[in-house]
Amino acid sequence: MSKRDFYDVLGVSRTASEQDIKSAYRKLALQYHPDRNPGDKAAEERFKEAAEAYAVLADPDKRARYERFGHAGVSGAAGGGGVDPTIFADFQDIFGGLGDIFGFGDIFGGGRRRGGPQRGADLRYDMEIAFEQSAKGAETAIQIPRHEACETCQGSGAAPGSTPTTCPQCRGAGQLRYQQGFFTVARTCGQCRGAGKVIAKPCAACHGQGTTEQQRKLTVKIPAGIASGQRLRLTGEGEAGTQGGPHGDLYVVIHVRDHEFLHRDGNDLHCEIPLSITTLALGSEITVPGIDGNETLRVPEGTQTGATFRLKGKGMPDVGGRGKGDLLVTVQAVTPKKLTREQRKLLEQLAETLPAQKFEPRRREDDAEDRGLFGKIFG
Repeated sequence: MSKRDFYDVLGVSRTASEQDIKSAYRKLALQYHPDRNPGDKAAEERFKEAAEAYAVLADPDKRARYERFGHAGVSGAAGGGGVDPTIFADFQDIFGGLGDIFGFGDIFGGGRRRGGPQRGADLRYDMEIAFEQSAKGAETAIQIPRHEACETCQGSGAAPGSTPTTCPQCRGAGQLRYQQGFFTVARTCGQCRGAGKVIAKPCAACHGQGTTEQQRKLTVKIPAGIASGQRLRLTGEGEAGTQGGPHGDLYVVIHVRDHEFLHRDGNDLHCEIPLSITTLALGSEITVPGIDGNETLRVPEGTQTGATFRLKGKGMPDVGGRGKGDLLVTVQAVTPKKLTREQRKLLEQLAETLPAQKFEPRRREDDAEDRGLFGKIFG
């Protein structure tokens, strides 16, 4: 199930200030906190949803990535799909420690240690390709901005010649634990902010972050048969991890431009061909557009307007390599709007030779019989 927009979750506009975001979150957290809604799973899910939205929008860097890349840009920001444990500092402000005392930290994975390597965030890139590229496959180069390990400090965040030191307050745990009766309360260390290490001399190039934004050039292989909305996953091409953690992934979302004549339906292709009434009446060989160039179609005499012919195996290749779809061609009669004197005379002569026709409602079984006949002959 797709996630709701984080701004909609908190009920704020995309231009909301940090204070507006915090106020909206406090209101929702008080309303849906499990202590106020015991046994209410829906309230618990709303509380988790609000907490996750706040964890992203309250952080300027995560908020910027979210606005640029959507949920894919922050999917790794909460530690493997959970909520950022730093949010529990706000839980303490709101509930005076009730969240930890009643074990609510376990719901969000707050008991996990934040120190150590962290996987980088996933990225999203939207790519528009031509219809022919989706049909035949292609290779194309893209350039994306992403955070990579700082070359100056090799990702440590510390200035050259220095190294991060173990946090003296939490002793590298990233959390401070307090005993309250039968319960142990864990809070994120305020000195190292959960990293477990402190940097006395930050790297000037990355300002202690350990990563800098770089332009990454990549070659993307587009498989034949790919459709709009499908995505390609490039493993390890997302944001760099922290403290030596692995890169996230890059997801390339495909958008296929419309073809001038062909319309895709699954792996089948459809097109409509206008023909004169004489071609339909007398029959002829015509050419129709296809993904491999023009195809030849034999139109038998007496063909009715709206008839559809199937060219097997002339459709779109299956992206999984399981054969090809078909090309379905529908013919439509085109009645001339203007006639020369000679053309009118010829049509009048033709009309005189044709039997007089009376209007009679067509029975549904007649239509079914005609469709069955065409299906047997041209299907």
